[in-house]
Amino acid sequence: MKTFADPAQELHSPRFFLQRGQVRQNYEVPGRAASLEAGLRRMGLAPALPPPAPRAALEAVHPAAYLDFLRDVHAAWSALPGAGPEVVANIHPSPEMLAQGAPVPTGLVGKVGWYTADAGCPIGPHTWQASIGAAACALAAAEEAARGRSAYALCRPPGHHTYAARAGGHCYLNNAAIAVEALKRAGAQRVAVLDIDSHHGNGTQGIFWDRADVLTVSVHGDPSGYYPWYVGHEGERGGGAGLGCNLNLPLPQGSGDAPWLAAIGTGLTAIANFGADALVVSLGFDASEHEPLNFLSVTADGFAEAGRMIAGARLPAAMIQEGGYNVDLLGMLLERFLSGYAG
Repeated sequence: MKTFADPAQELHSPRFFLQRGQVRQNYEVPGRAASLEAGLRRMGLAPALPPPAPRAALEAVHPAAYLDFLRDVHAAWSALPGAGPEVVANIHPSPEMLAQGAPVPTGLVGKVGWYTADAGCPIGPHTWQASIGAAACALAAAEEAARGRSAYALCRPPGHHTYAARAGGHCYLNNAAIAVEALKRAGAQRVAVLDIDSHHGNGTQGIFWDRADVLTVSVHGDPSGYYPWYVGHEGERGGGAGLGCNLNLPLPQGSGDAPWLAAIGTGLTAIANFGADALVVSLGFDASEHEPLNFLSVTADGFAEAGRMIAGARLPAAMIQEGGYNVDLLGMLLERFLSGYAG
């Protein structure tokens, strides 16, 4: 199996994180990438440097105006009087504002609120560089999957909370969606996304909400008590042509291995019934029992079994790294998952 990583991903070092009214150190640290890469090297799967991500591949998912915003906003923000070191919004458009026809603001502070969903995606001086490096890894893994093989993309920052034109939850470009579109361009008729990060893949769901050629499946903690709070419920099945092509499998806090693996099995059955040509796996390790914000309490053995089950789908897969914030254990969990996948 080929694996991919880009050293630029370690340049992104967000500091700001708001938790229950307290500003604290961000969990999405550069050490995550180092831990994951160490796990790959222990397996003899040293990652290759991917080719740069073409702008057209990014625009297949994200509008040009949003990409330009991500690229340019930190420099513009830094020129504001009294600006902090990172770009963080202090207002977002409410549903009432949007319903009354609120336009994209021309002012910088308003524009930041428009293009970000929450305060969990601070934009620093190297966020853009790291994000396009992560996207390049996703594209390289998708190219392998298009050739009938499986591959792993060490994507940092992660991506599955990013909508077409809105960052959120540590995510700036939706790497999984970029991989899906690459597979479609390569000839796949039907692509499935299986998201096993502990948080609902709300951005991925939103991007493919009305698509009949992409099935999105997410196994995650119940959003009634967990990020992203507002979406990720069972009744969300897609809309328009995509009705029935979205499957959410939320789980209660503390579920552990058995219910989590059963939900993955349900998702894999749906993927088989969908008749997917290829699979994109949004691979998060924040379901681990040892996570700083543990919710699902999955063991290392559970991740190994998940790898075995996903391999059983017998689909070429682009595995896209999402969350997982226990730096000390990330590499080991990746080893367990990939070992299970390899059988």
